[in-house]
Amino acid sequence: MFNRIRKDIQAALERDPAARSSIEVLLCYPGLHALILHRIAHSLWHAGLHLIARLLSQYARFVTGIEIHPAATIGEGVFIDHGMGVVIGETAVVGDGCTLYQGVTLGGTGKERGKRHPTLGNNVVAGAGAKILGNITIGDGAAVGAGAVVLKPVPPNATAVGVPATVVGAEGRPVAATLEHGRLPDPMAEFCDAMNKRVSKLEAALERAQAQPGGEEA
Repeated sequence: MFNRIRKDIQAALERDPAARSSIEVLLCYPGLHALILHRIAHSLWHAGLHLIARLLSQYARFVTGIEIHPAATIGEGVFIDHGMGVVIGETAVVGDGCTLYQGVTLGGTGKERGKRHPTLGNNVVAGAGAKILGNITIGDGAAVGAGAVVLKPVPPNATAVGVPATVVGAEGRPVAATLEHGRLPDPMAEFCDAMNKRVSKLEAALERAQAQPGGEEA
């Protein structure tokens, strides 16, 4: 337990430029508080004390704004930045070294039982407001852009953006490993740009055809 807390504190110090010391992270970071309370609730859940575990998770939600089901599995060195509005469902799995920003949801898509929440591999980054839904896997080192709605698996070291999310980088060719949103491509904008260029070419060809003798009658 204490070793995991130490790794969570170290993760915050490494990934948040605003973090100045371990004591500041320990006292002032709600993401860390939520993880500590979750680890206790998770132990209680697996000890069969489900109601007490749920009550503790609800207390954590009240004081941090972060809702983590006590049955969810969370690895080491996880960093929840700010965290308000983060929701992690019952069967979700979060791998080691992941980073979740505020408003991230790891949710289900229906009322089915069994594994119905996402699995995040190691070192996954989920941007602010990202919604990752259903029993899908986000591969190691993948990134999910802010506001993306992910409904299909994302391969390792890829980047997914948009609604619904589109993979814009594949394994070995990451688009933005550090999730610099100003550098992420916009697949819809690129599609619209390509369509505009094609329409312009067609209009130019039509104008040339009409300019030829007999073009109007044709």
